[in-house]
Amino acid sequence: MTGGIPVDDSCVGAFQELKSRRDINTVIFRLSDSLETVIPDSKGNLTHDELLKALPADEPRYVVHDLLFATADGTRQEKIVLISWCPAGARAEERNAHSSGYSTLRNLLDGVQVFVQATDLSDMEYKALVSRAC
Repeated sequence: MTGGIPVDDSCVGAFQELKSRRDINTVIFRLSDSLETVIPDSKGNLTHDELLKALPADEPRYVVHDLLFATADGTRQEKIVLISWCPAGARAEERNAHSSGYSTLRNLLDGVQVFVQATDLSDMEYKALVSRAC
């Protein structure tokens, strides 16, 4: 491992579940209360609106999402997106730990195709995510 905040093994397991099965399309991770480890928060088959509602306004999260979309020519595409959700309301120590955890996840989760850093809901709009994925 290259420094950074450790990631609980169950996070990798949840990511592998998302990659191999079709009954979940979203896994949300968070920092432990001590800010020392990345741990699972929730997983499920969420619509885009449900995903947005699952993000706290004042706490960081990491989101792995299986993004489905159509390209300009109508071709159906699917890409796994890793989102760093770090809203302005997060405390400074949370932001610092979150950044370190995001770096660790980027290196650990094999198969992520798109990386997004979001600080407010406009960064998370469906069209914004699709434009990053194309």
